[in-house]
Parts: sequence; structure tokens; C-alpha cells
Amino acid sequence: MNKPPRKKNPTFGIAVFIVVAVLLVIATLFYNAITEKRDFDRLNAPAPTIASDAAAAATAAKPASGAAQ
Repeated sequence: MNKPPRKKNPTFGIAVFIVVAVLLVIATLFYNAITEKRDFDRLNAPAPTIASDAAAAATAAKPASGAAQ
């Protein structure tokens, strides 16, 4: 009538721990890679030249095609 108590399986707990640890390591690597890339891009951003500023201003001044004039 009374069932004997189930023995806990420690393998399942260890497997979950290993999966969580591996996922944390992968997430940390991605986070570090993204932040390092942003820092690198911020430090090595090319300085805007006068020619590119003039080209950007010229394209911004043109009306959109098909716009009423």
C-alpha cells in the first residue's frame, strides 16, 4: 500500500547546473564582444570631412521626388 520514497537522482541536477553554466559563459562572451565592438567603433570612428558634410547637406536640401513644388 505505502510506496517507498523515491530516491532523488543527482544526475539531473548536475546536468541542469552544467547547462546553466555553459549558457552563462556564452552570454558573457557575447556581451563582452558587443561592448568591445561598440568601444572600438566609438574610438575609431572616421572624422567627417568637409566634402561629406557638403554632400549630406545637398541631399537634405533636395525635395523628395514627386513632391509638390
